[in-house]
Amino acid sequence: MKTDDLINMLASGPDVAAPKLPLRHFAALIAGGLLFSCILMLTFLGLRPNMAELAMLPAFWIKMAFVLALVASGWLAVTRLSAPGARTSTLPFVIALPIILIWLVAATSMMNAAPDERAYLFWGDTWHYCSWLIVILSLPIFVALLKVMRQLAPTRLRLAGAGAGFAAGTAATLVYSFHCPEIAAPFIGFWYLLGILIPSVIGALIGPRVLRW
Repeated sequence: MKTDDLINMLASGPDVAAPKLPLRHFAALIAGGLLFSCILMLTFLGLRPNMAELAMLPAFWIKMAFVLALVASGWLAVTRLSAPGARTSTLPFVIALPIILIWLVAATSMMNAAPDERAYLFWGDTWHYCSWLIVILSLPIFVALLKVMRQLAPTRLRLAGAGAGFAAGTAATLVYSFHCPEIAAPFIGFWYLLGILIPSVIGALIGPRVLRW
């Protein structure tokens, strides 16, 4: 949306329809970023060979439910923060809810575990690179979302940039989940969130520059 179009729409009142947006173009950009992230994962990491075995464990589905809830909240954040005047008061609650739930599950599993098992529940085998792989996989999705959001005329540029980074991080986490061997809630509740937080912070830092219209 161009600046003049937005000004005319706001000045003309509710009886004037907003300019049509190239939704197919936006969908193609986002799908392309997601596809590129999937290709990166499959090429350099690969699917877990024991995915069928993991899928038999309740902890795996808790992990996937948590990740999918974050993806949904990331998509909501992007759509709300891209539109001028859209309500965002519920976003903190929507984002915080799955995080609080996974932390409750993590705390319960830590309390029920033997003392010598608790460190492994948190650190797992992949803590030293898990978050960074999520960040790398988020980059093509991040770029696509920024391109789309710039054309939608966001007004809170720092928040919009953070929303783009958050959404890209959650989508990348979903992609990475099909490679990651970790299913313990304490690990997921920290290292996955760290991988999402990094592009969110980057988005907040660069949002005012790259989303200016």
